[in-house]
Amino acid sequence: MLTEIQLWAILNGTIVTIEIALVAIVFGAIFGVIVALGRLSKNKVANGLSWFYIWFFRGTPLLLQLFIIYYAIPIIYLDATGITFEVNPMIAAFVAFSLNATAYLAEIIRAAIESIDGGQMEAAKALGMSYRQAMTKIIIPQTYKRLVAPLGNELIMLLKDTSLVSTIALFDLLRTTKTMASATGSWIYYIYAAAIYLFLTTIIQVVFDMMEKKLGIYER
Repeated sequence: MLTEIQLWAILNGTIVTIEIALVAIVFGAIFGVIVALGRLSKNKVANGLSWFYIWFFRGTPLLLQLFIIYYAIPIIYLDATGITFEVNPMIAAFVAFSLNATAYLAEIIRAAIESIDGGQMEAAKALGMSYRQAMTKIIIPQTYKRLVAPLGNELIMLLKDTSLVSTIALFDLLRTTKTMASATGSWIYYIYAAAIYLFLTTIIQVVFDMMEKKLGIYER
């Protein structure tokens, strides 16, 4: 049986896990739209920068990105200025996971936008709409249903990947239960962690399935 202290520790670790995943998916979706539009832009600079961003963050491990933000940036700053500073591990996790999620969601959003019939953009322009108006009022709203399932999958992946933050001294769910298992020599704590992860991912799956069905009504 878990003691009260252990229960609170696991609860706090679970909250850390959820916070990182939710912050990453929210900011990833917001900035993902911007990067996706950059990839679709005819402006070579915007297109090139967006392509490079996606190429870098999808092509390097999330753990490496976390290390760069938490460990490398303070060292670079020290070499450049001679001043030391520490990055808050929670902030480092928020930034690294958000930047990584942005790259993946940008490609998901870009694919969803490109799946919309190109004739709709032409029709919108024929009605006097600007490119921005057509995208925000006609094209993007039609992608919502197509984005729900990939968005849910990305949130589940982020939730599980939060275990990486244990490498920067954050006590998420997995590190908390692992510490308890090491201290007591009992494997049961891993079962607790697995049960919580399954519970959280199941909730996400159910919620996003309901959202997809609700949004699908308007396409029938």
